Amino acid sequence: MSDTALEPVRLVDYRVPAFLIDTVHLDIGLDRTQTRIVATLAIRRNPASEERGPLKLDGDSLLFVEAWLDGVPLQTRDCIALPQSFTLHHVPEGSFTLTIETRLDPSANTQLMGLYRSNSAYCTQCEAEGFRRITYFLDRPDVLSVYTTRIEASFQEAPALLANGNKIEDGVLNHGRHFAVWHDPFPKPSYLFAMVAGDLAVVRDSFVTASGRHVRLEIYVEHGKESRCTYAMDALKRSMRWDEQVFGREYDLDIFMIVAVSDFNMGAMENKGLNVFNDKYVLALPETATDLDYANIEAIIAHEYFHNWTGNRITCRDWFQLCLKEGLTVFRDQEFSSDQRSRPVKRINDVKTLRSQQFSEDGGPLAHPVRPEIYNEINNFYTATVYEKGAEVVRMLKTLIGDEAFGKGMDLYFERHDGEAVTIEDFIACFADASGRDLSQFMLWYRQSGTPEIRAEGVWDESGGTYALTLSQILPATPGQPQKQPMLFPIRLGLVGVKGDLPIRLDGEHFDGLVALTEPQQSFLFSDVGEKPVPSLLRGFSAPVKLAVDLDEEALLTLLRADSDPFNRWQAAQSYALKLLLRLVKDSATPIDPRFVEAISGILARGGDDPAFAALSLALPSEADIAREIGSDVDPQAIYGARTKLRSTLGSHLGAELLRTIEMMSIDGPYSPQARDAGRRSLRNVALELACANGSKAALAVAQAQFDNANNMTDEMAALNTLALSGTAAGEQALQGFRERYGSDPLVVDKWMSVQAMLPHETTLARVKDLMRDSAFSLHNPNRVRALIGAFSANNQTQFNRPNGEGYSFIADIILSIDPKNPQLAARLLVAFKMWRSLEAGRRALAAATLRDIAARPGLSRDVADIVQRSLA
Repeated sequence: MSDTALEPVRLVDYRVPAFLIDTVHLDIGLDRTQTRIVATLAIRRNPASEERGPLKLDGDSLLFVEAWLDGVPLQTRDCIALPQSFTLHHVPEGSFTLTIETRLDPSANTQLMGLYRSNSAYCTQCEAEGFRRITYFLDRPDVLSVYTTRIEASFQEAPALLANGNKIEDGVLNHGRHFAVWHDPFPKPSYLFAMVAGDLAVVRDSFVTASGRHVRLEIYVEHGKESRCTYAMDALKRSMRWDEQVFGREYDLDIFMIVAVSDFNMGAMENKGLNVFNDKYVLALPETATDLDYANIEAIIAHEYFHNWTGNRITCRDWFQLCLKEGLTVFRDQEFSSDQRSRPVKRINDVKTLRSQQFSEDGGPLAHPVRPEIYNEINNFYTATVYEKGAEVVRMLKTLIGDEAFGKGMDLYFERHDGEAVTIEDFIACFADASGRDLSQFMLWYRQSGTPEIRAEGVWDESGGTYALTLSQILPATPGQPQKQPMLFPIRLGLVGVKGDLPIRLDGEHFDGLVALTEPQQSFLFSDVGEKPVPSLLRGFSAPVKLAVDLDEEALLTLLRADSDPFNRWQAAQSYALKLLLRLVKDSATPIDPRFVEAISGILARGGDDPAFAALSLALPSEADIAREIGSDVDPQAIYGARTKLRSTLGSHLGAELLRTIEMMSIDGPYSPQARDAGRRSLRNVALELACANGSKAALAVAQAQFDNANNMTDEMAALNTLALSGTAAGEQALQGFRERYGSDPLVVDKWMSVQAMLPHETTLARVKDLMRDSAFSLHNPNRVRALIGAFSANNQTQFNRPNGEGYSFIADIILSIDPKNPQLAARLLVAFKMWRSLEAGRRALAAATLRDIAARPGLSRDVADIVQRSLA
């Protein structure tokens, strides 16, 4: 195994900090290779701590210069300054001031953590433990300090000098340098510190809060990209108004700033008053950004803004509570997007993301609770479980106690804990107090890992007009948790007849559509059931579980036609398709059920009523969905073959209808990212993909015309993808023409690379290797790596899982090449192996050998060593 020593951190070992840092004064003298940091810290012992030892501050690869205690220089006998820590032996009684000077080389910081250069700008990223790469500090989220930051730089190199809070001073210095001083009056943890400096363009606007305060809004981007910020600015203003109206949260500083950078390990960062974004989640024009890009910009702008209260004003006591800010804020941004767009469509898309990313995480060796109890490297716990499942837990809480009690609980949370670093228990206590309910069993959602399964059995008594429903909960074993306690599940449900929902009673009383499952098995007796019903269970996906219910094709068609719940109508189409696909995986000669083709025809016929919903209903379950349903001995090639056959059959039988839908969903006039037009484009392009699936020359001609004449990137990319999938000369010509057309735009070239990386062709691996030599690609830029290497490993199931193991070896080599430079990026690529144990024996053995080879390499980063060791455990 690797020689990397991993010292686990455990929740049970939490102790309050021995010291508090009340104020932080940072003096930053920027230089490309010799940046000077002088940190002046007002420190005192924490009265809540019983520890009386020396002061030990965290560091990471720091170059120590000098230190002063209350203005007096410290000698070597007074302290120990190492690259990874600073220790002060003799701590004064009462408060004292410690000043430490360090030197940094921002240009050499390829980890993109701490202070680094991104193109021509200086930038910081401090979550989770990046501040210790800037200066020595108590780098933990429960140490809250008031920050004042002075930045000095060459005016020519960095006319813009930005930091947290409000700017209180600026001025001109000698030798072409200038400075700015920023003060943030709100105590915050070190992970929320931010500083940006560079030659950047700025787009300005303003916002008037509900109480009448005027807030300046500024978005900083590279020169020439100002026109691409319009939608981001609009999304920001809508987010601010929505948070006031729905959660009663008003912004609290005089200015809110966003900076878009091209070198960033994550999507964005919510630093107080100065959000730093990956530029792909800020920049958009119709000719360069798709509908999905616009939706992501809207959601992520909102997410980071909403953190101002759920994450910044109230933060986490420790990193085990990460879901307290991330899961809660994902829930908030989902609600925002639901109000801005189509709530049913948003719900379906969120569940698709949860199932594809989090369910697979739960089903493999990397499974962990929403609040883990142990970690080796916190960077590896920014996962779908913390974010997406964390949001689902908050949604279940709202479902259980009701909208009114949930609103009161949120108000109580803001009132009770503003300015504090808190825990999940603190959060849940607010809702228990607001609702008067015992939520102790609900806390198991934070403690137990894995995806529960709900099994349902129903019996209709025609003579008595009753329907007996029995629900059982199955809690599978997961790493470290072989046995589970029964959990609390809110199950929304109804009974559906041929004409729609049946009016029913539960235990003789009016039924409001919600039951709570608290025992391993419970039964519910519904009365006044006048016809044989089909159970519509887990409406709105009321709990993040797998549902096992034996419904035949006729029952699924009843739900598809008559269920009042949009989510379950969509689910019925998916379940029907999945039944067909599973039979095709076992036997590729299985005939296609004509009733399914007829059902798809019906969806097309009604598509104009809600195009976005129709598009989702037409889209077949993904290869990952099918693999997850199979569970073990998965053969990716057989899955691909099954899905290809069903798509081709639909294209053949419904060709004319699909082409008619394409024509009907055409939009005249300029592009708009609004939901209605986006829905029409979505249906048009799903129909285009299906129409071309059987190689129809007429359909491919339509795709070619769309590619040639599209007035927006959504339609152009859809046509490009369809043509490329066809494997024809026209597809290759389209790829070449696209590259020539957009060669100077990195974010668009990323899309071009991803299309090719996901092609399910035998030549794709060689193509990816060739694309690595393209002038636009760089292993140093996370966006480029994710677009090409990440798309191949995460989304190309047949070629990543090549039966000869070449896909595994290729990704392993990339991971080992990136790891010394950017461990976070390398570790995220390694997560592509998370489902290796579910593969058939041959592929499983090759994947295991690849993981063992990575684990045996000396000098692995903590990030990669943690993932590979857990994957093999």
